[in-house]
This record gives sequence, C-alpha cells and structure tokens, in this order.
Amino acid sequence: MTERIDVLKTYKLYIGGQFPRTESGRYYAVKNANGKLIANMCLASRKDFRDAVVAARSAFSGWSGKSAFNRSQILYRIAEMMESRRTQLIDELLLLGYKSVDANNEVSAAIDRMVYYAGWCDKYQQVFSSVNPVASPHFNFSVPEPTGVVAIVASQQSALISLVSAIAPVIAGGNTCVVLAAEQLPLSAISFAEIIHSSDVPAGVVNILTGKVSELLKYFADHMDVNAIVTYQLTNQEMQLVKEKSALNVKRVVEYNAMNWLEDTAQSPYFITDVQEVKTTWHPIETVAAGKSGY
Repeated sequence: MTERIDVLKTYKLYIGGQFPRTESGRYYAVKNANGKLIANMCLASRKDFRDAVVAARSAFSGWSGKSAFNRSQILYRIAEMMESRRTQLIDELLLLGYKSVDANNEVSAAIDRMVYYAGWCDKYQQVFSSVNPVASPHFNFSVPEPTGVVAIVASQQSALISLVSAIAPVIAGGNTCVVLAAEQLPLSAISFAEIIHSSDVPAGVVNILTGKVSELLKYFADHMDVNAIVTYQLTNQEMQLVKEKSALNVKRVVEYNAMNWLEDTAQSPYFITDVQEVKTTWHPIETVAAGKSGY
C-alpha cells in the first residue's frame, strides 16, 4: 500500500458569504518561524476589495435592522462554533509557530471576547443614549446608531484574538465590515470566516481578505462607499495616507495603538461606540394653554 498523502487545506477569500479565489490569480507564501512553507494565500486585489464592499453594503440594511437581541444571539452562536472548532484553531496557531500554552490562551480569549460583545449588543444603546434637557416643549433624545460599512486593517501582531477583537465590536453595533487579515498570520482568519459562514451571520456582514497592507491600504481609505476605517498599529506614514484619503468622503478614522490583546483593556463597549453615529431626535410635548391643548 502506498503512503497516504494528506489533503492540505486551500485558503481562499471570504466575500459575500462565499469563498472565491482572488480574481487576480495571485498568491503569496506564508512560512513559519523556521522558514517552512505553510500555505499559499490569496493575494487580494483592489477588485476583490470592491466586491467585498458591495457585499457589505448590500448586507447592511438587513443586519442593522435586526433587533439587538437577535444580533446578540448570533454573536453568541459564533462563540459556540469557535468552541466546537477549538482544536483546529489551536493547531493552526501551532503551525504558525505559537507555543502550546500561548495558542490555548489565545483561542480561549478569542471565544470569551465574542461572548463579551454578544452580551453588549442589547445594552450599549441604553448605556450611551441620553435624554437631553432643552428649553422648549420637546423631548430631545440622542441614540447611537451604526455608521455603515467599516473597513478594518487588522493587527499584524497576532493571528486570532486581534482579529476577533476588531470584528466583534463593529458587528455588535449593527455595522458590516471588510477586513484585511494579518499578512503573515492569516490562517486563523480564513478558519474564522468558515465559522462565520456556518453560524447565523447573514452573507456580507463580515468579509475577510488576505493580502498586503502596502497594496490595499489606499483602497481601504479612499473607497467612497466605506463609512469608517479602523486601523491597528500602522506607521506614521501609513496613517498619514489613511487620513488624507479618508477625507475624500469624510469617513471616520479610528486608530488604535499597541495593546495587550489578552488583557481586559482590549475589550470595551467604547470600541462599539467608536464606529457609531449619534442620532438626535426632537419630539414635541403636548402643552395646555388657555384651556386648549396643542403641540
């Protein structure tokens, strides 16, 4: 009997609930710390990014229109699916060169973080909304609402926990997103996309690309149908590019510096509100004057 050859996993992009290969046909090699080839990853192009934005925009109204409690249930379902695929996630981190204890800790933290944001889905609006005093016969309410399509340039420093920490607060608040995974640590990103796909997340809510920051960053920043861009640990030159390009449609720029992803400081309801717009509504109060009622 001949020796069996393992069937190696093919890593693709995740756009609009599907797993297409990059339209450019380009790939790049991912190697571990010892220089061993692990996988050939899709090198996403501008066209791939534009397709992902179209998918995210199409999914926005349905996702933002769901009840906060329903979004909470869906995020919790993602955590359940991550738990069921825990061994796979750990094995991929080991393949990337993680130590066993670090891989276990990162997967546990990623699952717990998703549960954390699942719990905030139906609470952050109550916490951050307000009734404002006004000097007229009106009620004045301010309520955070999702901003729209959010482009995320994930941290290059970790494979899974930073990715989950970036995506979870964005979708918990009703936004949709297009994510560029860590260039040299992308395996977990595509496996996480498979988890998203097999959960109850509608197609297009989360779109994940693999590729080079140096090539795609300007497109993330200047796309006219992206409402906000979230970045992690970019250089000063890269951030200058983001701010200049984002000014074209006045998209919101959210910049995060280095953080310890395993600490509680890497999770907060304020990360949800960073990509929310505050809507203020005036509502007249019925008044009674000279025996008559009116507005």
